[in-house]
Amino acid sequence: MASSLTCAGVVWALLSFFCAATSCIGFFMPYWLLGSQMGKPVSFGTFRRCSYPVRDEARGGTVMLEQCGRYASFQGIPSLEWRICTVVTGAGCGLLLLVALTAIMGCCVTDLISRTIGRVAGGIQFVGGLLIGSGCALYPLGWDSEEVRQTCGNSSDQFELGSCEIGWAYYCTGAGAVVAMLLCTWMACFAGKKQKHYPY
Repeated sequence: MASSLTCAGVVWALLSFFCAATSCIGFFMPYWLLGSQMGKPVSFGTFRRCSYPVRDEARGGTVMLEQCGRYASFQGIPSLEWRICTVVTGAGCGLLLLVALTAIMGCCVTDLISRTIGRVAGGIQFVGGLLIGSGCALYPLGWDSEEVRQTCGNSSDQFELGSCEIGWAYYCTGAGAVVAMLLCTWMACFAGKKQKHYPY
């Protein structure tokens, strides 16, 4: 099966797929911020949460429901900063995934990725990584929301965690974006083969 990629291009395609998968998994998982409430572990993502308080009518009090789910609506996300973070990070993950899938197809299809298309793909990866990085930078601005304060103690504020800690999904999302911006963008310049010029 013919490929439109050089040897460096095949490595770029695999690395691009790995970076996109890492960022997308981290973005989807609700383990960006870890804390506890009412003795139960609580975690937040940008648009999902694990363990939340519900009213128990039988006992006449509040209990923690230990399950994960997304917020009922976009407006239900605790802060404006997290809503912006969700959109920006989601768009960045979408761009990384688009380039990664195109690069993987380039391993199997002749004349799909030329030098120019490889460079354009690298530029798109850089923009995708930049968007994800911006989302990760915006995320701490939402730590002053009421939901986070209930979990992290009233001492939590923008860029101040209180009793909480940053979870693995946050690092996972950011790491995928950084590798995509620095390494994949550079490798994309050498990914495509030179196009053949036919004499007609």
